[in-house]
Amino acid sequence: MSLAVFEAEVQALGDRLRALGLRVATAESCTGGLIAAACTAVAGSSDWFERGFVTYSNAAKIELLGVAPALLQAHGAVSEDVARAMAEGALRRAPVQRAVAVTGIAGPGGAVPGKPVGTVWLALARHDGVTQVRRLQCAGDRAAVREATVHAALQALRESLR
Repeated sequence: MSLAVFEAEVQALGDRLRALGLRVATAESCTGGLIAAACTAVAGSSDWFERGFVTYSNAAKIELLGVAPALLQAHGAVSEDVARAMAEGALRRAPVQRAVAVTGIAGPGGAVPGKPVGTVWLALARHDGVTQVRRLQCAGDRAAVREATVHAALQALRESLR
């Protein structure tokens, strides 16, 4: 997947964030850092992009974002509660006003009953205490699921700025 496909979206997002004086962090599991990579691929992103947390493992979610082990055990990593905890953890652990988090099943190895390939939870936390979470069901192979998730995350960030 080429990061160039996200360039216009990221540029528009960055321009708006810069105008508002806001900064962003990402917390990514199923996308493996692609949202952060798309953001940092655009010149001047250091004005508005602070940090990308990549948390494939439960241990990384706990250590880097402060996700409670009991939450992971009760709901599994691909869940509304964990996505919310990831976004809120990124918001607490970086000097930002917005944090977006994604956790999902991009490849066939992670599918379980009730959580097929393409199941993704996306959370957006704001510094005013509002966190929004939604479930996505993306179609296609691993690359398609990851690309759709990055687009959805960028869109969620843009919408949070209205």
